[in-house]
Amino acid sequence: MLSRVANHIYWLARYLERAENTARLVQVNTHLLLDLPKDITLGWEPIVDILSFRETFHERYETADEKSIIKFVVSDPLNPGSIINCLANAKENARIIREIIPSEAWELINNLFATAKEDSQSVLTRRHRFKCLEKIVSGNQTITGLMGGTMNRDVGYSFLRLGRHLERADMTTRIIDVRSASLLPDISGKLSAFENIQWMSVLKSLTAYQMYRQEMRLRISREDILEFLLKRDIFPRSISHSIKQLIKCAGELPKSQPVKEKVVKVSKELEKLDTRDLKQEKLHTFIDDLQTSLIKIHNAINETYF
Repeated sequence: MLSRVANHIYWLARYLERAENTARLVQVNTHLLLDLPKDITLGWEPIVDILSFRETFHERYETADEKSIIKFVVSDPLNPGSIINCLANAKENARIIREIIPSEAWELINNLFATAKEDSQSVLTRRHRFKCLEKIVSGNQTITGLMGGTMNRDVGYSFLRLGRHLERADMTTRIIDVRSASLLPDISGKLSAFENIQWMSVLKSLTAYQMYRQEMRLRISREDILEFLLKRDIFPRSISHSIKQLIKCAGELPKSQPVKEKVVKVSKELEKLDTRDLKQEKLHTFIDDLQTSLIKIHNAINETYF
């Protein structure tokens, strides 16, 4: 396979996964409004922090209110990380490799982008927002399922999964880091009363709440949630599961030793991790180191294959 083609497959998967994860984040934050007392102001700015576009946002918007942030992360064509731009980039990558992926997948990606574009104004209102974002989430899941059920298990499919799981691991680290620290700003003394709601939102951002309760069978707690999302590879959106999938994908590719070495190193760090010791400052440091390692894995993939 040409390195150019592999590159497009890899980034197709990353952009689709990024669009879906961003849609989930906005959905959960919107629902959280219903669970909090009216005297508590919900923070929307952490969503911009999760996506690492704080400076870009403040260059274009004066206030970090709900409407401005929704527009920025969902439909702003000048935000490189907005859902509409992720889907546009996914569409462009899919167009270039139309002969590699199933034709039905290309049609679904094209239609999903068109639908998101049509909904760019409706998504700004709470009344229509859930329906608009649900189209993006379910559309991405349909595309993932279609390609998983119809693509040959060759190097192309390995690059597709490589991109998907690296992007998923990256977003999971961002959600844990930012949401655990600053989801509910300025409530100090009241924080303990709403701690469960805060951590439930972390799980729901990753569609992990029901699976967490099945696996852990415990009340909601910080330590148990970190254990589940960081170390339990039984859950497909946990860091541990994504890392193991990266090892498997790399093993299916030629000349993958530089990539495998970096992924295995992360896997060993996760195995040694004791989530009971992860107070907020230590958690933040660990997540920073983990994100740096994910960047190194991406760089190794880029240098080896692209």
